[in-house]
Formats: sequence, structure tokens, C-alpha cells
Amino acid sequence: MTGEIFRDAWGIPHLRAGDATELARLQGRVTALDRAWQLETERHRAQGTSASFLGPEALPWDRFARRVRLADTARRCLAELDRRDPETGQWLRAYVEGVNEGLAAPGASPSPASDSSPASGPSPVPESTGVPEPAAAPGFAAPEFARVALTPGRWEPWTPLAVWLSTHILFAGFPAKLWREQVVECLGRDAVGLFAADGPGTSGSNGWLVAGERTVTGQAVIAGDPHRFIEDPGVYQQIRLSCPEFDVVGIAVPGVPGIAHFGHTGSVAWAITNAMADYQDLYREQLRRTDGGGAESSGEGVEALGPDGVWHRAARHTETIEVAGEDPVEVEVIETDRGPVIIGGPEGLEDGVSEPGVPPVAVALRYPPRVTGDLGFGALLPLLRARRVADVDRALDLWAEPVNVVQAADTEGGTLHRVAGRVPVRAEANRIRPVPAWEPGHDWQGWHESPRAGLTDGIAVMANQRGPAAPLGVEFAAPHRADRIAALLARRERWSAAEMPAIHTDTHLASAAALLDHAAALDDLTGPAAGLRDRLLDWDRHMDADSTGAALHAAVRGALVRQLARHPAFARLAAPPAYPEVFQPWLALVPRIGYALEHLLTAKEVYGIDRPEAVRAALEEVAARPPAGTWGDTHRLAPWRALPPTTPYEEPALSGDHDCVLCTSSVPGLTDLAARGPAARYVWDLARREDSRWVVPLGASGVPGSPHHRDQLPLWLAGDLVPVVTDWDGLRREDVVRGRSTHEETDGLDGLDGTDGTDGTDGTDGAYGADELQEETDV
Repeated sequence: MTGEIFRDAWGIPHLRAGDATELARLQGRVTALDRAWQLETERHRAQGTSASFLGPEALPWDRFARRVRLADTARRCLAELDRRDPETGQWLRAYVEGVNEGLAAPGASPSPASDSSPASGPSPVPESTGVPEPAAAPGFAAPEFARVALTPGRWEPWTPLAVWLSTHILFAGFPAKLWREQVVECLGRDAVGLFAADGPGTSGSNGWLVAGERTVTGQAVIAGDPHRFIEDPGVYQQIRLSCPEFDVVGIAVPGVPGIAHFGHTGSVAWAITNAMADYQDLYREQLRRTDGGGAESSGEGVEALGPDGVWHRAARHTETIEVAGEDPVEVEVIETDRGPVIIGGPEGLEDGVSEPGVPPVAVALRYPPRVTGDLGFGALLPLLRARRVADVDRALDLWAEPVNVVQAADTEGGTLHRVAGRVPVRAEANRIRPVPAWEPGHDWQGWHESPRAGLTDGIAVMANQRGPAAPLGVEFAAPHRADRIAALLARRERWSAAEMPAIHTDTHLASAAALLDHAAALDDLTGPAAGLRDRLLDWDRHMDADSTGAALHAAVRGALVRQLARHPAFARLAAPPAYPEVFQPWLALVPRIGYALEHLLTAKEVYGIDRPEAVRAALEEVAARPPAGTWGDTHRLAPWRALPPTTPYEEPALSGDHDCVLCTSSVPGLTDLAARGPAARYVWDLARREDSRWVVPLGASGVPGSPHHRDQLPLWLAGDLVPVVTDWDGLRREDVVRGRSTHEETDGLDGLDGTDGTDGTDGTDGAYGADELQEETDV
């Protein structure tokens, strides 16, 4: 391989190669060395085979992955990519070759890659034994492989496409349409707006662009943080990719080549937030079984009633899912002209009973890449090659999904604020709830033009609120995060990159006002409840980890959510249909009320519910048993892991909350633990790339025991960031030999510095943080 792997002090890989193809192979290799377990877990999840080593708990996802046809869609997208853009197809294959090389190298896996799953199926994952994970050192495998007797398999050219699709298939929140259908049936159409908030299953982001006219350097700064479920290993990978064509630092998705969402080429930088667009549709199908389905259908066929009133043959076959410790499970896969059937079938729900005169439940999903064979990978190489905003803009014309709002700026003063992605044009009913497949008027009629927006006073802020993407979506985040970021930025005429972490970590909770206003209007409270109310009204409305006021607010809020959830008006919503387990988070009443609480408290009338009385009851409940400590005592990090660690980590206390700029989301009424939060933070400086900063919640390595597995966690907690090192002399070169590494002075590949590979830092500048602006930004 013509290329080298360098590391900075945080273990972040900086890669340098002779051309883009070799660089892709190097990126695949280093990702496999650092994230072997994560890559294999994601490959199996994309294929619907994760239960073969994770056991029955993974079966619901595997069922969904098979029924929605993730792997088959990825194969289609690869074929279309090869047809339209053979250069990117070859680049993608080079990445996959690197992944396979890395997985086969000593140090990534227990033995050379040969088999995709255990030969006979392991026993279910054992409970924690209390024995610490073995420490990782160069040349040692990720310990998870041995725990489940898994040997890494071979990646195929379509696997990165499948991983990308698997990661984002629920990103647009199509299961919310199932919830809205229940709301309409139980409460009426007007109730949809009461719950129209970014709910428990969505992902969000903060992002802001400060043009050169508003910075101390005269060059733009872009900053922000994507909000996703915090995973271990992390969902994002800090990386640098350099070859004669380009030199890009950015945040990649492990298992996918290039840098899609957050990148800085030296002369142009870009970042994204979730546009909250609605681009997937659910169709209620009428299905019937027929004889003579053909060999593929094992002698049985299925037909679906179309909008033309004619029964049309649906594709149908069965697949077998291996489950560790249990018998294999057979899954029927059906696809109509609308899309794959992901709920129910010809006989309805497995655990449900059809109502007399009502067709058995069967719901199909229509999603763009299944229709077009395009996941937008054609944008990845042009993004790496971008030199100006116009280049980023052209690249994003090729973007497909997820649908994002993009902010970009370049060193010539250009800025960009636009939506990127593919959203179908169709009837308004499609956007709200499942529509009947047998009725005309619900087909797709082309694609929306991508909306664009400008800057206001040199500033653009996106935090999943209604903005340029408003015509494309249904449920958006409340405006609190966006308004707060804009208000903070308005306090100064000029900003520097170094001052951005104070915005990242702001904890003001504007949405607390609705509850506190109700509390302030109450009288005739008992003495303890009145005292509690007074403490809440004196609270500064900041959700800081060391705040007792924040703990009291969260306790009263949770009690109020449970009070409302028990009200008879919502009784029918408390028992959702027996839909597959994957969709249940979108249908659970308590989280839905928790996230919609502000709407429910400020609406003119809510189905006869006495809201002041509910607030009174919540205050009295908490006053009788008040929380003993601070917000951070219960608001703690709760990362998702495919396997629980053998010895649980003592996860840290967190500041922030769902509607804070520091968006660490609990689920009011259910838990104070935060499974979702900033999955990375970044500050891109267009004046000097070496003054850019970034951080992830855990670390660059996915191997427990590695010195870089959790070394960025203290910085992430404090709001600090680590330097983006761009001087090759400030890095250590890592020669990869049979998976083992040695460090030596840099002396190779001279002249492959990219666009600004020697742009000034000595690599010794330390992390900087949010403290310097804390007094100014507190309200």
C-alpha cells in the first residue's frame, strides 16, 4: 500500500497516500484497525444477521432489516453507482479492500477474516462477571469478538452503502406516522399539532455559521454539534485524508469512505444539521395469498390491491435468521409496488386481532433509495475535492439522504445555507399518516427543489427548527435552541473560533417557562409544595449538573408528565397496536407527552384536562419526596453498546437537557438518563485551519482498554475541544506491519501535503474550552 498512517496525541488518524484510491484503501484499513468490532456489528445489523451472535435481543432489528430489504437496496445502489459514476464505484471498492485488510490483520480480530458468524452459534451473551476487559495494546484484538465467539467476515463492495442506509433508515422518523395515526383516531386531526415536536426517536443537531464580517479574523467560522444516540464506539470518527488532490480534516462515519457531513479542506468547510424533512411514506396494503407463487416463493404467492382496483403480484420469499442460543426464525419478506411490507402481512399482525370488516394490517414503506437506486454517494468525492462554496454546492446537488440543512463557507468570503437531499412531491396526507395503497392520489410525483436561505446580520443558525426546510417536514424542534444560539451570537459584534465552546455548552432551558408559569399562578398549596414552588421560581433555569434547582424542575416535570399520561383523555393512546418492537419508542405515550409538554401546557384547551390541577398534584408529589441531590446525580450518560461491558463504567454526570443548546436528552416522566446528546463537536476556522477544534464523547479508538478509548470524555464533559493538527511534523508516523505499529520520525511521502498540509501548528497547542465566556453567556 502506498500510504502512511500518522497519529496525533489523541490517537486520531491522519492518512497520507499517493492518490485518492489508495487513500480510500488506507481509510478502510485504519478504520478496521481502530473499530473492528464496531464495523462488524454494523455490517451484521445492515444484513439482518446480528442476532446470530448478539442473541434474541437483536432479533427485532434483524427482522426489520430483512423485511425492509436494506442489503438488497444497497446492492441496487451499488449497481446504479457503477453505472452512473464508475470512478466513485472503484473508490468505494478500494475502501472495502482496506477494511478487509484491516480485519485480517493481527490486532483487529482474533483470527483472519473467513466466516461471517459463529459456525454453530454461541450461547447467549453472559451476564457481567465483574472481570475487567483485557487492556488493549498494539496487536491485540477487540475483546468483544472472543466474548461472542465471532470471527469477522468479509465486506462486500455494497457493504458501506448498507451501513449508511442502516444508520439512517429511521433518521427521518417515519414511525411517527404510526403515532399520528393513533392520535387522529383517538383525539382527532387537531391533536396532531399538540404532539408535533422532535420526539423520542429523532436525531438533531446545532449548527451556526458566522461570516467573516462578524469574526475577529475577517474569515468565517462554522461550529456545531450533531445530536445522536451516544454509542460506544462512537458513531463518528475524527480523521484526516490527504493526497495530491486534496487534504481534508473531518468527521466520518465508520464503515463509509470519505467525509460526508463535517469537513474542512483548508479553503472551504461545511457542516450539516438534520433538516427534519419527511421523505418516507407508509402505505396500508390489502394483501391476499394465491397459489403458484413460483420456485422463489415456495409455491405460494401474494397479491396486493393497487390504486387501479386490480390485484397485482407482490414479490415474496422467506429468509432465515440465526439466533444465538435459540432456534432459527423464519421471516416472510413481501414487497408491493409501493415498497417492502414492514408491518403485518396477509394475515395481519402476528400478535394482533383484525377487527371485523377491516383488512388485516399490512404496512409498506416507500423510501427514496429503494425507488431510485441512489444513496447519494456520488457526492462524496466531489466534497473532498471542493475548493470553494460553489464546489460544495454542486456536490450537494448529488446528495440523497438523510436530508440535511448544510452550512458552508470558503476563504474568498463565499457562504452557503441550503437544504440537500431528495424529498418526494406527493399528497399532504402522505406526510401525516399511513395512506391506503388501494386508493388513487398517493403516488410520488417527482422531487422537491432544494430550498435555500441566506444569512441575517452575518449569521445563520440551524437547530432543527422550522427554517429553510419548513415546506418539507411535519415535526420540527421547538425554536429554543436556535433562538438561544442567535441571542448569544448577537451579544458580540466579532467572534473568534476560540470563543465558540461557550455556545456549545450553554444550559439555559427556555422551555421551562410553561411549567413555571403554571406553578406561579397556583395558590392554596401546602407548605412544602409552596416552598418547592418558590425554589423553582428562584431557579436560574440553567440545567447544570451541580444544580439543585434543575433537579427539582426535572422531578416536578417528570411527575407532571406521568399525571397527564394517566388522564382518561389519553387512555386509548396508552395501549398502542402490536406493531413490531422496533417502532414502539415512537408509540409510547409517556415519552410523547414528555417531549410535547410545552405544547400541552400552553394550548388554549386540552380535552378538558385541568392543567393547573395537574401541576398542583405534581408539586405536592415531589414536595412529599423531593430529590436529595443535584441534576447530575440522575442525569448521567447512558451510551448504547452492542454488548454491555463485563465491568460497567461509572458513567459521568451531565449538564444540559433536551431543549438546551447543550442538548443531552433525557425522557421526562420515564428516565433522567441521557442516551442522546452531542455525538461530536467541531469548530471550523476558515482563517487558519490549525485553529480549528473538535471532540467526540469517548475517543478515537473503539477498543476497550486502549488509551484512546475514552480519553476525550473529560474534555467533552467540560466543553473543551482538542486541536486539529495540520503540520505533519507534529504527528507520529505509524508503520503498519502485520497489524503491529511502531512510531518514528516523519520522513515519507514528501510533497503529498495537500492544499495546506504545512499550515502552521506545531501540534503542541492544548485543548481550549468554554470557561472564558461563561459569565457573559449566562442569563
